[in-house]
Amino acid sequence: MKRFSHMIIAIIPARYTSSRFPGKPLARIQGKTMIQRVYEQVIKCPSFHQVMVATDDERIANEVKAFGGTVVMTAAHHQSGTERCAEAAASLAERPGHVVNVQGDEPFVHPEQLQTICDLLMQPEVGIATLVKRISRNDDLSNPNIVKVVTDVNRLAMYFSRAAIPHQRDLPSDYWAGTGMYWKHIGLYGFRFDILQQIVQLPPNDLEKTESLEQLRWLAHGYRIHVAETQHESFAVDTAEDLLRAEKFMTE
Repeated sequence: MKRFSHMIIAIIPARYTSSRFPGKPLARIQGKTMIQRVYEQVIKCPSFHQVMVATDDERIANEVKAFGGTVVMTAAHHQSGTERCAEAAASLAERPGHVVNVQGDEPFVHPEQLQTICDLLMQPEVGIATLVKRISRNDDLSNPNIVKVVTDVNRLAMYFSRAAIPHQRDLPSDYWAGTGMYWKHIGLYGFRFDILQQIVQLPPNDLEKTESLEQLRWLAHGYRIHVAETQHESFAVDTAEDLLRAEKFMTE
């Protein structure tokens, strides 16, 4: 199969089974399913040659077809959306140069965020790309569901953590967020196709297991993750309570 290095595709992995929120992709937010809202946001980015949903569930597949989207059926055994994206990308007749993984529970993903990822991927030295947003609230720093990241001077990720990093030894924690040193990880990823296929073959390591963050596996094996800043806020819908928050967010 021929590889088109200029081609960027977006894949939205979606599964029906979820311990915290079964059937989440089909949950409705003001009349539209969550998977439709994610899809409609992603297709607004002009850099994608193709946008598709990758799933193992016929109910999700039927919903995507009903609103006119493209869907690829994948295996049921995948442990992460990254693995599902890798299978879907490898199944295409025209192999893409780059793949952007957009979480299926991010109905407010902004097209400018996606464009920033695409722009970063077009730099020849970038194999993995992701986004960060500056943290200004102490509540966010102490929230383990908000992943923090530290980078080096070249905007390469050094470490991701659910804890507040760096720890400021000589300053009370109530003042940390005001220093401007803290960054929230926005869970969008862009991959060069060959890098994506490589990282899903890596064995899990202790760092990943400890923090429950798959990107630590990639760092531990020497892969570089380039980051770019975004000004747009986003949040994932992980629970039924988050769904209510999403409804309120849209109303406002």
